[in-house]
Amino acid sequence: MGARVLVVDDEPEICELVRVYLEAEGFEVETLGDGSSAVARVTDANAPALDLAILDVMLPGANGLEVCRAIRERHSYPVIMLTARGEQADKIAGLTLGADDYVVKPFLPLELVARVKAQLRRYTTYNAAGGARGEKDGVIACRGLVLDVPAHEATLNERPLALTPTEFSLLQILLEADGAVVSARELYQRIFGDEYYERGSGSITVHVRHLREKMGDSFEDPRYIRTVWGLGYKIER
Repeated sequence: MGARVLVVDDEPEICELVRVYLEAEGFEVETLGDGSSAVARVTDANAPALDLAILDVMLPGANGLEVCRAIRERHSYPVIMLTARGEQADKIAGLTLGADDYVVKPFLPLELVARVKAQLRRYTTYNAAGGARGEKDGVIACRGLVLDVPAHEATLNERPLALTPTEFSLLQILLEADGAVVSARELYQRIFGDEYYERGSGSITVHVRHLREKMGDSFEDPRYIRTVWGLGYKIER
Protein backbone atom coordinates (compact mmCIF):
# COMPACT_ATOMS: atom_id res chain seq x y z
CA MET A 1 0.00 0.00 0.00
CA GLY A 2 1.43 3.38 -1.03
CA ALA A 3 1.92 6.49 1.05
CA ARG A 4 -1.22 8.51 1.76
CA VAL A 5 -1.14 12.08 0.42
CA LEU A 6 -3.65 14.83 1.19
CA VAL A 7 -4.18 17.37 -1.60
CA VAL A 8 -6.08 20.56 -0.70
CA ASP A 9 -7.00 22.98 -3.48
CA ASP A 10 -10.23 24.84 -4.26
CA GLU A 11 -9.79 24.17 -7.99
CA PRO A 12 -11.27 20.68 -8.67
CA GLU A 13 -9.28 20.40 -11.89
CA ILE A 14 -5.99 20.74 -10.02
CA CYS A 15 -7.03 18.23 -7.37
CA GLU A 16 -7.97 15.74 -10.06
CA LEU A 17 -4.79 16.33 -12.06
CA VAL A 18 -2.56 15.81 -9.02
CA ARG A 19 -4.60 12.80 -7.91
CA VAL A 20 -4.24 11.09 -11.31
CA TYR A 21 -0.47 11.60 -11.43
CA LEU A 22 0.14 10.53 -7.83
CA GLU A 23 -2.10 7.46 -8.07
CA ALA A 24 -0.23 6.46 -11.23
CA GLU A 25 2.89 6.32 -9.02
CA GLY A 26 1.17 4.12 -6.44
CA PHE A 27 0.16 6.75 -3.87
CA GLU A 28 -3.16 6.84 -2.05
CA VAL A 29 -4.68 10.29 -2.48
CA GLU A 30 -7.31 12.24 -0.58
CA THR A 31 -8.55 15.55 -2.00
CA LEU A 32 -10.33 18.43 -0.29
CA GLY A 33 -11.50 21.78 -1.63
CA ASP A 34 -11.44 24.11 1.39
CA GLY A 35 -9.26 24.92 4.36
CA SER A 36 -11.84 24.29 7.07
CA SER A 37 -12.33 20.70 5.93
CA ALA A 38 -8.56 20.29 5.74
CA VAL A 39 -8.06 21.50 9.32
CA ALA A 40 -10.75 19.07 10.48
CA ARG A 41 -9.03 16.25 8.58
CA VAL A 42 -5.51 16.83 9.87
CA THR A 43 -6.71 17.20 13.46
CA ASP A 44 -8.91 14.07 13.42
CA ALA A 45 -7.11 11.49 15.53
CA ASN A 46 -9.36 8.72 14.22
CA ALA A 47 -8.73 9.35 10.52
CA PRO A 48 -6.13 7.30 8.59
CA ALA A 49 -2.60 8.59 9.11
CA LEU A 50 -1.21 10.87 6.42
CA ASP A 51 2.32 10.73 5.03
CA LEU A 52 2.40 14.10 3.22
CA ALA A 53 0.17 17.10 2.55
CA ILE A 54 0.00 19.39 -0.49
CA LEU A 55 -1.69 22.68 0.40
CA ASP A 56 -2.75 25.58 -1.77
CA VAL A 57 -2.05 28.88 -0.02
CA MET A 58 -5.30 30.53 -1.14
CA LEU A 59 -8.20 28.46 0.20
CA PRO A 60 -11.75 29.29 1.30
CA GLY A 61 -12.52 28.79 4.97
CA ALA A 62 -9.03 28.56 6.42
CA ASN A 63 -6.08 29.39 4.18
CA GLY A 64 -3.23 27.02 3.48
CA LEU A 65 -0.98 28.65 6.06
CA GLU A 66 -3.55 27.98 8.78
CA VAL A 67 -3.81 24.37 7.67
CA CYS A 68 -0.01 24.08 7.76
CA ARG A 69 0.01 25.50 11.28
CA ALA A 70 -2.61 22.93 12.37
CA ILE A 71 -0.47 20.14 10.92
CA ARG A 72 2.71 21.28 12.63
CA GLU A 73 0.99 21.45 16.00
CA ARG A 74 0.44 17.68 15.78
CA HIS A 75 2.49 16.06 13.02
CA SER A 76 5.96 16.06 11.45
CA TYR A 77 5.17 14.65 8.00
CA PRO A 78 6.24 16.78 5.00
CA VAL A 79 4.14 19.69 3.76
CA ILE A 80 4.40 21.15 0.25
CA MET A 81 2.75 24.53 -0.35
CA LEU A 82 1.25 25.63 -3.67
CA THR A 83 1.13 29.33 -4.47
CA ALA A 84 -0.36 30.92 -7.57
CA ARG A 85 1.28 34.29 -7.08
CA GLY A 86 4.85 33.28 -6.53
CA GLU A 87 5.17 36.00 -3.91
CA GLN A 88 8.16 35.77 -1.61
CA ALA A 89 5.98 36.66 1.39
CA ASP A 90 3.80 33.56 0.88
CA LYS A 91 6.86 31.34 0.55
CA ILE A 92 8.56 32.74 3.63
CA ALA A 93 5.36 32.50 5.67
CA GLY A 94 4.87 28.87 4.68
CA LEU A 95 8.46 27.90 5.42
CA THR A 96 8.34 29.73 8.74
CA LEU A 97 5.25 27.77 9.76
CA GLY A 98 7.04 24.52 9.02
CA ALA A 99 6.39 23.79 5.34
CA ASP A 100 9.16 21.76 3.72
CA ASP A 101 8.90 22.96 0.13
CA TYR A 102 6.77 25.10 -2.17
CA VAL A 103 5.73 24.91 -5.82
CA VAL A 104 4.53 27.89 -7.87
CA LYS A 105 1.45 27.55 -10.08
CA PRO A 106 1.22 26.76 -12.90
CA PHE A 107 3.42 23.73 -12.31
CA LEU A 108 4.37 20.62 -14.21
CA PRO A 109 2.64 17.61 -12.60
CA LEU A 110 5.77 15.47 -12.97
CA GLU A 111 7.81 18.09 -11.10
CA LEU A 112 5.33 17.99 -8.22
CA VAL A 113 5.44 14.18 -8.19
CA ALA A 114 9.24 14.32 -8.06
CA ARG A 115 9.11 16.70 -5.11
CA VAL A 116 6.63 14.47 -3.31
CA LYS A 117 8.92 11.47 -3.79
CA ALA A 118 11.97 13.41 -2.60
CA GLN A 119 10.22 14.60 0.55
CA LEU A 120 8.89 11.12 1.36
CA ARG A 121 12.30 9.51 0.78
CA ARG A 122 13.90 11.88 3.22
CA TYR A 123 11.10 11.62 5.77
CA THR A 124 11.12 7.82 5.61
CA THR A 125 14.91 7.65 5.86
CA TYR A 126 15.09 9.79 8.98
CA ASN A 127 12.28 7.89 10.67
CA ALA A 128 13.65 4.42 9.95
CA ALA A 129 15.73 2.86 12.73
CA GLY A 130 19.37 2.83 11.78
CA GLY A 131 18.56 4.39 8.43
CA ALA A 132 20.83 7.42 8.53
CA ARG A 133 24.42 8.30 9.22
CA GLY A 134 25.72 9.57 12.49
CA GLU A 135 28.17 8.96 15.27
CA LYS A 136 27.96 6.08 17.73
CA ASP A 137 24.50 4.46 17.65
CA GLY A 138 23.32 7.17 15.26
CA VAL A 139 23.63 9.93 17.87
CA ILE A 140 25.42 13.20 17.10
CA ALA A 141 26.26 15.57 19.96
CA CYS A 142 27.71 19.08 20.16
CA ARG A 143 27.78 21.19 23.35
CA GLY A 144 24.38 20.18 24.68
CA LEU A 145 22.83 19.73 21.23
CA VAL A 146 21.97 16.07 20.64
CA LEU A 147 20.53 14.49 17.48
CA ASP A 148 19.28 10.93 17.72
CA VAL A 149 19.16 10.21 13.99
CA PRO A 150 17.41 6.80 14.01
CA ALA A 151 14.71 8.10 16.38
CA HIS A 152 14.53 11.46 14.54
CA GLU A 153 14.72 13.31 17.87
CA ALA A 154 16.61 16.47 18.74
CA THR A 155 17.28 18.02 22.15
CA LEU A 156 19.16 21.11 23.28
CA ASN A 157 20.34 21.03 26.89
CA GLU A 158 17.80 18.21 27.42
CA ARG A 159 14.97 20.36 26.01
CA PRO A 160 13.17 18.68 23.09
CA LEU A 161 13.28 20.55 19.78
CA ALA A 162 10.21 20.16 17.57
CA LEU A 163 11.92 20.12 14.17
CA THR A 164 10.39 19.55 10.76
CA PRO A 165 12.07 16.92 8.54
CA THR A 166 13.80 19.69 6.59
CA GLU A 167 15.12 21.39 9.73
CA PHE A 168 16.32 18.07 11.11
CA SER A 169 18.10 17.25 7.84
CA LEU A 170 19.74 20.68 7.73
CA LEU A 171 20.99 20.41 11.30
CA GLN A 172 22.26 16.86 10.74
CA ILE A 173 24.23 17.87 7.65
CA LEU A 174 25.87 20.77 9.49
CA LEU A 175 26.71 18.63 12.52
CA GLU A 176 28.19 15.87 10.37
CA ALA A 177 30.36 18.48 8.62
CA ASP A 178 32.00 18.94 12.05
CA GLY A 179 32.71 22.66 11.76
CA ALA A 180 33.38 22.74 8.01
CA VAL A 181 31.41 25.24 5.94
CA VAL A 182 28.51 23.81 3.89
CA SER A 183 27.23 25.97 1.04
CA ALA A 184 23.56 26.80 0.51
CA ARG A 185 23.81 25.00 -2.83
CA GLU A 186 25.01 21.77 -1.20
CA LEU A 187 22.43 21.99 1.57
CA TYR A 188 19.66 22.47 -0.97
CA GLN A 189 20.78 19.58 -3.17
CA ARG A 190 21.28 17.16 -0.27
CA ILE A 191 18.04 18.05 1.48
CA PHE A 192 15.71 18.28 -1.50
CA GLY A 193 17.51 15.90 -3.88
CA ASP A 194 16.97 18.44 -6.62
CA GLU A 195 18.93 20.76 -8.87
CA TYR A 196 19.84 24.08 -7.31
CA TYR A 197 17.76 27.07 -8.42
CA GLU A 198 18.18 30.71 -7.42
CA ARG A 199 15.19 30.29 -5.12
CA GLY A 200 17.05 27.55 -3.29
CA SER A 201 19.25 30.06 -1.48
CA GLY A 202 16.24 31.88 -0.05
CA SER A 203 14.61 28.62 0.97
CA ILE A 204 17.69 27.51 2.93
CA THR A 205 17.98 30.95 4.53
CA VAL A 206 14.42 30.74 5.85
CA HIS A 207 14.93 27.21 7.20
CA VAL A 208 18.15 28.28 8.95
CA ARG A 209 16.38 31.27 10.50
CA HIS A 210 13.52 29.11 11.72
CA LEU A 211 15.96 26.56 13.12
CA ARG A 212 17.83 29.30 14.97
CA GLU A 213 14.58 30.55 16.47
CA LYS A 214 13.71 27.10 17.79
CA MET A 215 17.20 26.73 19.25
CA GLY A 216 17.24 30.20 20.74
CA ASP A 217 20.34 30.90 18.67
CA SER A 218 21.40 34.38 17.53
CA PHE A 219 22.40 35.52 14.06
CA GLU A 220 24.57 38.31 15.48
CA ASP A 221 26.31 36.18 18.13
CA PRO A 222 25.65 32.53 17.21
CA ARG A 223 26.39 29.74 19.65
CA TYR A 224 25.69 26.97 17.13
CA ILE A 225 24.89 27.96 13.52
CA ARG A 226 27.21 30.58 12.02
CA THR A 227 26.74 32.25 8.63
CA VAL A 228 30.01 32.49 6.69
CA TRP A 229 29.36 35.27 4.21
CA GLY A 230 29.70 34.25 0.59
CA LEU A 231 30.34 30.62 1.51
CA GLY A 232 27.50 29.08 3.53
CA TYR A 233 26.90 27.85 7.08
CA LYS A 234 28.79 25.91 9.70
CA ILE A 235 28.36 24.58 13.24
CA GLU A 236 30.40 26.31 15.93
CA ARG A 237 32.36 23.60 17.70
